[in-house]
Amino acid sequence: MTHSSYANEHNTDSNERLEFIGDAVVDLAVGRFLYDHVPCDEGILTKKRAQAVCESSLYEYAKSFNLGQFLLLGKGEEKNHGREKPAVLADAFEAFLGAIFLDRGYEEVNKVLNKVVFPNIGISLDEEDSDYKSKLQELVQSDKRTLNYVIVGESGPAHDKEFIARVYMDEDIIMGEGMGKTKKEAEQNAARVTLEKLASGTQTDSSKGE
Repeated sequence: MTHSSYANEHNTDSNERLEFIGDAVVDLAVGRFLYDHVPCDEGILTKKRAQAVCESSLYEYAKSFNLGQFLLLGKGEEKNHGREKPAVLADAFEAFLGAIFLDRGYEEVNKVLNKVVFPNIGISLDEEDSDYKSKLQELVQSDKRTLNYVIVGESGPAHDKEFIARVYMDEDIIMGEGMGKTKKEAEQNAARVTLEKLASGTQTDSSKGE
């Protein structure tokens, strides 16, 4: 599990090429699982696959295998707690799957996914769709309004950051803010807060000012 920071310091290959093939493999495998278990149309299947293979989900899968302890990191990345960063671990999980696929084939990848990925997808199949950004987009697109998500703040150490996202409509109307451990999670929470405001009739801020 060779991170690019280690590869650059030691003039060797990183696992980025394995991430590429692993990304394709997990998309295919999760897509097949959803096709077999979710009798919905393409749009819903696409949303559920995106949720299952997003960075925050891949990060959780990687932690279940303790992949962080097997990473080769450069000195700077080690100092910045790279073994615990969601983006680093998500990439490592994809590389992990890519290596298994090249060495043992698709069926062996499925054995791994059956341990941690498919059970989690199964649990969430009957839960309400949590893609709040898509819900908000569908709500405003009929009025030809545009949405824009901006990360307006972050706090905490490198290995345990918390991000603040703000969603704007038509560039200058502040709709809502949300927090999360990843930028994507913060954006989803900003969309969720906005939907809750709209449902309750709460006024939004028409200014970009802090």
